Formats: sequence, structure tokens, C-alpha cells
Amino acid sequence: MLLPLRYRTCFDALYETYASPRYLDPDPVLFLHRYDTPEDVEVAGLLAACFAYGKVRQIQRSVEILLNILGPEPSGRLVGMPEEEFVPSSFPLRHRFTDPEETVALLRAIRLVLRRYGGLEPLFREGMNVPMEGEREILHTNRSVRAVRGVASFVRVLTQLGAVPPGRSRSSLLASPEKGSACKRLFLFLKWMVRRDAIDPGGWTCLYPSELVLPLDTHMFALCSAWGFCERRHPDLGAALEATRVFREINPEDPLRYDFVLTRFGIRPELSMEELCRKISDENNEEE
Repeated sequence: MLLPLRYRTCFDALYETYASPRYLDPDPVLFLHRYDTPEDVEVAGLLAACFAYGKVRQIQRSVEILLNILGPEPSGRLVGMPEEEFVPSSFPLRHRFTDPEETVALLRAIRLVLRRYGGLEPLFREGMNVPMEGEREILHTNRSVRAVRGVASFVRVLTQLGAVPPGRSRSSLLASPEKGSACKRLFLFLKWMVRRDAIDPGGWTCLYPSELVLPLDTHMFALCSAWGFCERRHPDLGAALEATRVFREINPEDPLRYDFVLTRFGIRPELSMEELCRKISDENNEEE
């Protein structure tokens, strides 16, 4: 089911109202606005996205602790960190399922990427055209194919570089589309890096905004299911691609334009889900 284009009027009105720095809190993207250099923005963005699971205030607390440890220039700090500092006692942070060992493993892998590639975008760019396992069924003729391939390759290389602690099969900080995951956190990171407006800092040129995939968490999945944007029963990669396809019908060049503003409802205390549904219902009634 495709959303009628008349809904774009309502979404654009919401965007004009809520796509403002005053609504950044408590979204983890607010941490990216602390930095001026692209290198620091992307490192802070990847870490903020990886820890963006659980309650929003817990996310804020964990990201705050981690970035404070890394200091005002997280990219340069990581590149120059001596090996003896990559120990759990240097990063005494526990975030839901994530323990200090996983944090250290991810940071060490990021350091290797920065040293070998000079940044995170070159690694992502390298993997965008590398087919991933099982993609034929999911990605056939899909406009987001390069984004999905890029994320799959990105995770694969980070894992090869040690982002998963020894003796473990996976990390709570990374998910891969090759496993069918919606990869909400990494597609969120990609949105921050590619789009540019008052919310998303942008800077990456490897993808067009039209190629991005909706960061589909349970909150957005509930919205998309209620509106008929996706028919799948679980918030997996297929559901994320279904919902993205509908948003691309609404705004072909920038389908994720409305992601931030729609997710303010139910997160900000003054913006309820009921209010959002009422706004959309009112818009439909006026058009009819």
C-alpha cells in the first residue's frame, strides 16, 4: 500500500515545525553537533549510533561517558591511543547488554580503520558494490542496494579487525543485514552522515539521500505498520526496505526527511503518539 501523496503536505508541515535544533534532545544526534571536523563527527556518530538502544536517557548517559573519555577530538585520540590503554578498565561503561570488553573491541577496530583508510567513509565506500550473502531475494532492483551492501561490508570488516571480543560469536554493538537485521543503528548512523539539514550534519558523499534506508526501530515500525507502510510482522530488513519504499514515493529525493520529526512523537514528553495520529487524520479529512 502506497501512502497518498497528499500526506506529504502533513509531513512537510511537521518537518518545518520540528526539524529544529530545539528538538535535538534527547536524540543521540545531538552529540554530533559538538564537533567541527568531519573526522570527529563520524567517529562520534558511529559510537552514538552503536549505543542507541534501550531507554533514551540511558543512551545519553552512556554516550556522554564514552565521548568524555575520548576527549574533544575523538578521532585523533583513537588514532594516537597506545595499545596499553585499550583495556576494559579504561572504559568502565556498561550499557544494557554491552560490557567494557565489547566497547574496547569496537574502539580498537575503529582505530585500525582510521589508520588504514584515513577515515570511516573510505571503508564504507569500498564495500558499497560488494554483493552480500542472500541479497538476491531482498535487494533485487531495490534503490537502497548500495546502502545495504555498504553496511554489510562495513560490519564484516570491523568484525575482521576485532570488533567482536575473542571467544564471542557476536557483539551487541553491531548488527548486519546479512543476518536479516533491520540494522536500525547503522542505518541511523548512515542517515546522519549522508543527509544535511538542521538535524543531520552530513558530510559523506558516497551515497545520495535517496539511497538511504529507514532506521526502523520498534517505535517507527509501529507507526509504519499502523499506516500500512509495511506488511511484514517483524521489524526486520525486509520491513525496513518496505517502509523506505513508501517514504521514497512521498519524497523521491529525500525519503528520510521525515524520520527525525516523526520519531519525536512518543519520545519528547510534550509530543504524544495520539497527537501525531490526530494531525495525520485531520489532514486526511481535510483532503477528503
